[in-house]
Amino acid sequence: MESYQTWFGEGPEMSVLRMLGLFDRPAGEKALGALLKSPAIPGLTESLTDLSQIEWRTIVAKLRRARLLADEDPLDPGHLDTHPLVREYFGEQLRSQQTDAWKECNRRLYHYYRTLAPQLPNSFREMEPLFSAVICGCNAGLFREALHEVYIPRIQRGNTYFVANVLGARGALLLVLAHFFEHGRWGSPMETAVEGQSLTAEDELFILMQAGSYLTAARGLAAPEARICYERAEPLCHSLGRPLLLCVALTGQWRYSLHTDKLTATMRIAERIHSLAQEQNDAALMIEAYRALAVTLYCSGDFETAQQYATRAVQTWRSGNIQPNTENPLTPVVVCLCYGAGSEWHLGEMASCQATIAEAISLAKELNDMNALAIALAWAAGLAANERNPAEVDRLASELIELSTRHNFVYWLASGAIWRGWARSASGDTTEGIPWIEQGIRDFRATGTTPQMPIWLALKAEALHLADRTSEALEAISEAEALAERFEQRSFCAQLHRLRGVFLAAVGADETQIEASLCAAINIAKEQKSISLAKSAEATYAGYLKQKESGSGGRGFQLPLW
Repeated sequence: MESYQTWFGEGPEMSVLRMLGLFDRPAGEKALGALLKSPAIPGLTESLTDLSQIEWRTIVAKLRRARLLADEDPLDPGHLDTHPLVREYFGEQLRSQQTDAWKECNRRLYHYYRTLAPQLPNSFREMEPLFSAVICGCNAGLFREALHEVYIPRIQRGNTYFVANVLGARGALLLVLAHFFEHGRWGSPMETAVEGQSLTAEDELFILMQAGSYLTAARGLAAPEARICYERAEPLCHSLGRPLLLCVALTGQWRYSLHTDKLTATMRIAERIHSLAQEQNDAALMIEAYRALAVTLYCSGDFETAQQYATRAVQTWRSGNIQPNTENPLTPVVVCLCYGAGSEWHLGEMASCQATIAEAISLAKELNDMNALAIALAWAAGLAANERNPAEVDRLASELIELSTRHNFVYWLASGAIWRGWARSASGDTTEGIPWIEQGIRDFRATGTTPQMPIWLALKAEALHLADRTSEALEAISEAEALAERFEQRSFCAQLHRLRGVFLAAVGADETQIEASLCAAINIAKEQKSISLAKSAEATYAGYLKQKESGSGGRGFQLPLW
């Protein structure tokens, strides 16, 4: 690039290349016109302003002969395009060495793009100029204007959050929102020297909550960037007296803790949310608090109390016209229905369990909350697996994968892959099923989530056992047990002990080890009041004792996996 720069010198050709560095796609004739209009931009367009068509074409022809511009597009002859590396090199040069010119270019493009789109676009294609307008506005230092004149009223349409909730384009929103923050630092809003364009505390709180919500939706429930946003938002909520948003910020921290930390730490945050809700005496906040307590208690193995809090949340929801908080990436009542269904399964209330999870799916669809629908589908798959219905698990996994692919939900996409792999393995096709599970686990680890790994490792262990790879299954169970202990996740402990007993029996291990595992499964299930897990563990133990008494074990006992 330097050799080209030396060859052309600081002439009009270099100015053209630097202007093209402002775009991430072919530059349109009208967009270039906005940059080239009078008055000239000092240090950039003096040699280009007021050129004749012949003079302009001569400059463009020189660049094309040097292979620095793409050939003319016969369908769009006024557009100019170049290689991404050329665009990046000269664009960065303009930004770093001619900052005033770079900002003026972005200011002009901001005004051009904001007038290019309809006032209220109804499709992603129509919305794209407004995305570009906000990005250019931020680059020009016009943060407050870009936020209040374009992003809030035209992109998100106020509290309807149009692009997120109707178009489902959360990834595009994240790309736009990133320009309100210092590069690579989601918790640090940008500052500007442009008079009247600095973000107020209210503005900062707004963009932090927006970013936290969409980072969670797009990058998973353990996204550290989302945690940073919510932690930065908390003191702003206090100083501005915004208890509802404080609850959302605390909930974001609680969600991150749930997927990365020990449950004792998670419970402390859940209790803070509950205390705040009680202080405010607000029904919507109480639903948030009940959700946090229900989920945390469920993960700790207290299914009875978890069901009580989940039920309170649902009853509160049904008691009045409570609108879901649009800053929350998951509608809490849907989550409570899911964990309520899980608790009902443990407590032996099978009919109620099926009705509850069906309501969760229906409500998520009614609210058009795709994240909530994803968690409901994932829970439905898990409950179908508990009932050993691989065909239903496979169907639900397919729905979850399709939904997650469409909305770029990396967390739920990994979950869907694991459930599909388990369903295929349980149906007899471990050759196809195990790779699905292993890929899903790799993707799940990549999201940063660790405490929920025991259940996925247990599903992998079941598939390995079905493939006659029981020694590997035992290794997976050992890893799952270590993680469950480390993060205090007890909801699946009884099942892990039962599976260990089944696998130990299959490899002909010492009888005391087998019995210790199966008895531990029974005791834990009873302690947790899990009727379903206790019944399963007792049946497995009875089958073991029967084979042992009959002497039919040989080198190992073939106990039913389910």
